[in-house]
Amino acid sequence: MAAKTKFSEYRGWGFGYLALLAGLGLLVLAALGAAWFMEHNGHYVTGMTNQIVWGMPHVFAVFLIVAASGALNVASIGSVFGKTVYKPLSRLSGLLAVALMVGGLAVLVLDLGRPDRLIVAMTTYNFKSIFAWNIYLYTGFFAIVGVYLWVQMERRMNRYATAAGWFAFLWRLILTTGTGSIFGFLVAREAYDAALMAPLFIAMSFSFGLAAFLLVLMFACAGTGRPLGDRILKRMGTLLAVFVAAVLYFTAVQHLTNLYAAEHVGVERFILLEGGVYTTVFWLGQVLLGGLVPLAILLLPGIAGSRTGIALASVLVILGGIAQVYVIIVGGQAYPLVLFPGMEESSSFMDGAPATYAPSLYEIGLGLGGVAFALLMVAVAVKVLAFLPETVADSAVDPHHTDSSAAEPIAAAA
Repeated sequence: MAAKTKFSEYRGWGFGYLALLAGLGLLVLAALGAAWFMEHNGHYVTGMTNQIVWGMPHVFAVFLIVAASGALNVASIGSVFGKTVYKPLSRLSGLLAVALMVGGLAVLVLDLGRPDRLIVAMTTYNFKSIFAWNIYLYTGFFAIVGVYLWVQMERRMNRYATAAGWFAFLWRLILTTGTGSIFGFLVAREAYDAALMAPLFIAMSFSFGLAAFLLVLMFACAGTGRPLGDRILKRMGTLLAVFVAAVLYFTAVQHLTNLYAAEHVGVERFILLEGGVYTTVFWLGQVLLGGLVPLAILLLPGIAGSRTGIALASVLVILGGIAQVYVIIVGGQAYPLVLFPGMEESSSFMDGAPATYAPSLYEIGLGLGGVAFALLMVAVAVKVLAFLPETVADSAVDPHHTDSSAAEPIAAAA
């Protein structure tokens, strides 16, 4: 039977830990410099135009926000669905969820051009706008996950952990539905106008968040010398395969549904066949490298369940996720607006022509800075508070685990 899990902070100031802090800190400083440069000189220094108004910073921001919701899935499996194997990982799951959300929103705010205008968005609401709803969803996420972490870490409040876990689970589903609905409600864009965007984004959150959690968990255990069992790692690898398959399924349903509707055939031809870089990113980045290859790594006999395979699959899922969000956000804007259905338009303002977009280094730097800021938060938090279990060995966390070395003599005697 698994023993009660003990948690502790990371003790030590080794060279590796200091180098990690320094590297992440430099990326954050570079992102702040990029944000200042764009703010000081204007957004003309980026690749964005009056046609592509959401560029790479929005791609990173939306990816981090969606992954934040999914990173909490590990805690939900333990607290809500009663899987005791995952309960030792609940604290790290909640921490990573908050950190990814902070990183995503930081990129979003710094990409506004006028970050001070955020005060207007937080004090003046138009409840016919999905953006106003998301102000409440994001701030509520911090409050609910914060309480969820508190009831887990305060022994006197542990009896409320299941209730808090249920509330956090339902809230993050609502939050991801709201994020997907940002695009689903934009009827002016042919690539966005679909109710399926909400369940697609929920599936994406499960996949991206678990991939990010697996990489952080493996790195944290290796860096702090804490045992990590093969069995629990294989379980999460199999679960990741299920989520990747779900994303591929909803993506296929989305495009097949659009192909059935005559009004969406044009945008589907653009994304699937004639979109140039967007078509390439869709098929090679999103479908192949971000979907089919990770599925093969996670499920094929011989390599399924290996640590290297799970780590590689997680990296590919994250890269494929960024590709998918890029196609949705940038590719959806690149397709020309249909101003007069059934008619062709042309003017000196490029009406009726696909928009061009080339991300600048400032945009990419800002986006990577958001990722670095999230990881920096995790690195500092595990140093000062007991977020990490002292062991994640199978014998310590799995109540059904049997020691194979002890079972062999018994089997031989039988």
